[in-house]
Amino acid sequence: MPLDDQSTWTLLRQLDDPQHMEFPRGYDPGATRARFEQLAARLDARFQCTCTVDRQVQDASHHGTIVIPATAADSAEHITVTISNFGDLAVVTLGNPGSYNEVHATDRLRVEEVLEALGYTVISEHLLWTRYDGVSDLVSYYPPEHPPTWWIRFFDYL
Repeated sequence: MPLDDQSTWTLLRQLDDPQHMEFPRGYDPGATRARFEQLAARLDARFQCTCTVDRQVQDASHHGTIVIPATAADSAEHITVTISNFGDLAVVTLGNPGSYNEVHATDRLRVEEVLEALGYTVISEHLLWTRYDGVSDLVSYYPPEHPPTWWIRFFDYL
C-alpha cells in the first residue's frame, strides 16, 4: 500500500540531497541491480508473462522501469513500475507515467505485494507531478515556464 501523502512528503524531503542528484550517498549499484532483477523475475511470475525491462538507464534519478503487458493484466492498459535510485522508492502507474489513471485493484495488489516483499516503498504518483521546491539547484536547469517536478527529481532523467 502506498505511503499516505504526509509521510510521502516527509520522505521525499529527507531524501532530497543537493550533493547527490542521480543517486544517494552510499548507493550500492550492484545490490540495487540485483534487487531490480529479482523484481522483474517476480513480476514475470506473478503476472505469468514476460515483462519489458529497461535496464539501460543513465544520467537519471531512477534505476529502471518494468512494464507489465496489458494482456497479462486486469487493467485496461499496460502497467509501468518505475524504481528510483533513492530510498527504495517505487511508483506504479497505469499506462505511461503521467496518465493519472487508476490501476485495477487486483493488479495494484499483485504489484504492491511483490514490491513490498522486496523492501520497496510504494508512493502515489500524483504527488510527484507537483512543482519541485526542494533544496537542490534542479530548478536552475529548467525554464520558468517548464519548472521541474518531484517526478523529475526522483524518477526521471536529469
